[in-house]
Amino acid sequence: MPAIPVVDLSLLDGTTADRERLARTVDRACREVGFFCLTGHGIEPVRLAVLDALARRFFALPDEDKAEIAMTRGGRAWRGWFPLGGEITSGRPDQKSGLYFGAELSADHPRVRAGVPLHGQNLFPSVLPELREAVLGWMAAMTALGHRVMRVIASALGLPETWFERRLTADPTVLFRIFHYPAGAPAGTWGVGEHTDYGLLTILAQDDRGGLQVRSRDEWIDVPPDPELFVCNLGDMLDRMTLGRYRSTPHRVRNTADRDRLSFPFFFDPGWDATVDPIPFPGAPPDDDADRRWDGTSLRSLTGTYGDYLLGKVSKVFPDLAAEI
Repeated sequence: MPAIPVVDLSLLDGTTADRERLARTVDRACREVGFFCLTGHGIEPVRLAVLDALARRFFALPDEDKAEIAMTRGGRAWRGWFPLGGEITSGRPDQKSGLYFGAELSADHPRVRAGVPLHGQNLFPSVLPELREAVLGWMAAMTALGHRVMRVIASALGLPETWFERRLTADPTVLFRIFHYPAGAPAGTWGVGEHTDYGLLTILAQDDRGGLQVRSRDEWIDVPPDPELFVCNLGDMLDRMTLGRYRSTPHRVRNTADRDRLSFPFFFDPGWDATVDPIPFPGAPPDDDADRRWDGTSLRSLTGTYGDYLLGKVSKVFPDLAAEI
């Protein structure tokens, strides 16, 4: 198996043999790497090209124009723009800026009325009105794709295809980011430091600059930068559910020296109020997994809902904003 295997999702619409082969390939990728590249996903390249062009126009704006939609204006929804160094990973500021989006919810949505963090309306710049349609359309397409990929993962685990939809993702928590990594970052710094993702599945689109690295055993592997392939990786909740059979793999981003980089991670996660319990697999490893986790914390000891876990994690990324809320 290559370092980062390539999976053809179009096999999901094929014969029974095709679907079984797809499930076996995904199972092996999830057990050995925790990452795979996705082809046959059905998303037209022009959609990413449009989103990329609009994002570059936004990040080229003066900071005072970008600040129109600063995250401090998003309130409890935690949406909008943050400047270079405004996000923290593993206790250190990242050498990137970005845009935060989530499910578009009206002011009268029950969770918005209740003041639940990370719920509300998105912020879009008045000087770039086209961005709204491109972002919301992308999120809808990625949500549909997330459901399809999770059906394959369910089959790979020997579960019914709709297992996740029935138990965790009928109303998924969906978050979308656009990250801008500037060229010429200071030596010894990282676009994003080592970390794992929080939820079930991340679907990443990226440009051709490169920089994403995955930790495999004792080495870091470069993920090939191909805009036509989506990079999928597993989050902490899938690690917890499978008792480490499928692991959330640490990864990081190095900035390129001579060119800016854009990435478009979409997070397809359990419902906000879902309780994520382990699936009892035969021969599962011991409950304590802190000794092999990159941050020394155990996923086995988690309690509460996915929303509780996500809020605690995001609060560490934006501690000042969390304190205000």
